[in-house]
Amino acid sequence: MYCRMFFLLFFCHSIVFTESKNFVVRSTDAIKEEKTNVSNVNPQIYSMQIFANVSNRFARTLITSKVRNSESTAHETTFSVVLPDNAFISEFEMEIEGKIYKAYVKEKEEAKKIYQEAVSSGQSAAHVEQSTRDSKIFTVSVNIEPESKTIFRLAYEELLQRQFGRYELVINIHPGQLVEDLGVEVHINESRPLTYQSVPFLQTGNEISKNQEKLNDFVEINSIDNKSICVKFTPDIEHQLEFAKSLGGTKESGLAGQFVVQYDVERDPQGGEVLVRDGYFVHFFAPSELQPLPKHVVFVLDHSGSMIGRKFEQVVEAMKNILSDLISKDLFDIVWFSEGASVWNVATNTFMDANISNLHSDYGHLEPHLRETNLPEGASVSDENIDKAKNAIENYADMGATNIIGGLEVGLFLIKRTQEKFPDKYQPILIFLTDGLPNVGIHSGDEIITLVSKLNEGTNRAPIFSLSFGEDADKDFLRKLSSQNLGFSRHIYEAADASLQLHNFYRTISLPLLSDVTFKYVDEVSDVTEVHYPLLFNGSELVVAGRAPENLDVLLNVTGRCTAGPVNFHTVQSRSVSSLERLWAYLTVKQMLQETDRATNTTELTKKALELSLKYSFVTPVSSLVVVKPNATDSVDTKSAGPQPRADESTYSYSILRKSQFSTTFQPSRMLYAVNLAATYDSEDFVDYDAIPSIPAAAPQWLSNLRDNNQNITTAEGTFTLRTSGGDLPHPECPKTPFNGTGVCMFVFDCPQVFSFLDDLNVYLKYFCPLNEYAGVCCPK
Repeated sequence: MYCRMFFLLFFCHSIVFTESKNFVVRSTDAIKEEKTNVSNVNPQIYSMQIFANVSNRFARTLITSKVRNSESTAHETTFSVVLPDNAFISEFEMEIEGKIYKAYVKEKEEAKKIYQEAVSSGQSAAHVEQSTRDSKIFTVSVNIEPESKTIFRLAYEELLQRQFGRYELVINIHPGQLVEDLGVEVHINESRPLTYQSVPFLQTGNEISKNQEKLNDFVEINSIDNKSICVKFTPDIEHQLEFAKSLGGTKESGLAGQFVVQYDVERDPQGGEVLVRDGYFVHFFAPSELQPLPKHVVFVLDHSGSMIGRKFEQVVEAMKNILSDLISKDLFDIVWFSEGASVWNVATNTFMDANISNLHSDYGHLEPHLRETNLPEGASVSDENIDKAKNAIENYADMGATNIIGGLEVGLFLIKRTQEKFPDKYQPILIFLTDGLPNVGIHSGDEIITLVSKLNEGTNRAPIFSLSFGEDADKDFLRKLSSQNLGFSRHIYEAADASLQLHNFYRTISLPLLSDVTFKYVDEVSDVTEVHYPLLFNGSELVVAGRAPENLDVLLNVTGRCTAGPVNFHTVQSRSVSSLERLWAYLTVKQMLQETDRATNTTELTKKALELSLKYSFVTPVSSLVVVKPNATDSVDTKSAGPQPRADESTYSYSILRKSQFSTTFQPSRMLYAVNLAATYDSEDFVDYDAIPSIPAAAPQWLSNLRDNNQNITTAEGTFTLRTSGGDLPHPECPKTPFNGTGVCMFVFDCPQVFSFLDDLNVYLKYFCPLNEYAGVCCPK
């Protein structure tokens, strides 16, 4: 019998647009027929379990997919995971023929070298890079030998962001087929009481859902205490078929949607929440009881020819909703730009031309001309003015070229003029939207960024929030433009819900509560992340992390400006329920990578980000993931999980994959490296590798090392063996789990819910319980 194995790992970005369908209950006969067809799929994903643990808003998600090839010939299977925007992959392994191949993170160039050396020596290898920040999909393809099984395990980590007054954990479920054993389990354990928890209906992920229905009838939500919950979602084949139908899918592709858990915690009206543990601290800041700052918002919107049609209609639709959201204390301006720029005049309800089309050599110095032009001043918010603006923006005339610098300079002039007239009265905000590239005025993105940053200098700098609309917009340029001007950028996809995307973006920044926010800590802290933020918005949260000595109050105060003027915040710190080290590392790497958009010399920043990425095994834009399957069976990169073929029975060959070998669905231009492995050996008797336990990928490293080295756990009660899984021993009740409630004693590797708490042996011993001669842990019921 022969076996061929093929490894392919890459990131890509894939967008599929579907229409939302109503939830349909199917006939019993149809369901029975389709359930019967599940067993005919080959290779078959017979189990997919997704486990997420959230503590201190930091989430670690582990996906375990088990695949069976029941036929007498080899077949290819693909493991594909859609990752959240902000997630870092931290662990990946494949269990093939009972042997575990664990990926490791390396610097990009070193990863390429390892890959190339592996290929040249006849080994199989796979190499993953996150080629762009929009990369979403992690994919591995493997040829499974006849009558055998393969297991994939992928872990990723992310800091949940607070928006609209809640946190959202989004888990993408895309097995590509119906799965007999499909389950999602989410554990949330916070240091403060939970004030809100919800599981909305499944979403497609490609359109903003208007479905307000909850998933409560299909999920189990258990409150462990007022700070902890456990959410379980285990749809059987019948429910998978119903969900697939309601989300616009097919029975062949199974359930494809986003499972979302929302929650929030009790708020401190003062300085937020400072947590410390084991030499690290984190500060969550979202004070309540603040009134929105009056703002002057300037909309600088692309009015060029490429916007004609549906895109312009969607911008107008979104703007009508956005204008309705303005509050009575605000001022607003609307600037259309195409070949030139024009400003809405509330008095005439028309757009006044700024007459800059022929002043290309003066860009960056248009202020004298604009003052002479006597452009309209910002409009106050009233029902009459909002109705006028809604009518005026439907103007389709004069839609020509794309003069980005012209539109931005006019918008910044309007902000400067208002600041001069009303010092410190209005918080300036500039919202900039374009669907293309500059083709009039200054064409270079870098030149535009330099010029805009110079125009936007001073104490009253305006945050610039950029929106790239559609695939022709230069997302990198807009990201850098905003990053260097106190704001951030978002991408708006060309889809039926584009107006909703625009409106939702505006909602996140519509109510600034504090400006010029500064965090001040004692001198003894070190390696602190960003401590100055231009704005805090309603429903959001600012997060700072750093290192601090034990038993030290780290916070001095937080300062900012609110509607009443300067304000100070203080808070009392407490001990974290779990380790903070990886949260600090994640946030530090994220901010270092963002800072490279603003820095002139990025070498040192990139070096530091790489060092942390390697130390904590984060796959980031400066690191890569490598998987090598060596010829030798006793490699330091593998862990035995069962019988293997003898080394002398195996031969290997490779070939670089060509673009033509890929389906166009996967956008192969984003795939960097892959290798094809052919291995030939005499087959052993079929072994059920599910019966051979392995160490879960999410297990604490110190615990895995003990098990790998066959070391025991010694306690006051005696010496106990670490067992990886299984067994028919009884599981007695135990007094205290890491979640503070009573539990049942389980083998420690059978209780992934507690992995994030077990920082070291001393912590583990607090929750230790014996199972005969084996080491157990008190696991939540």
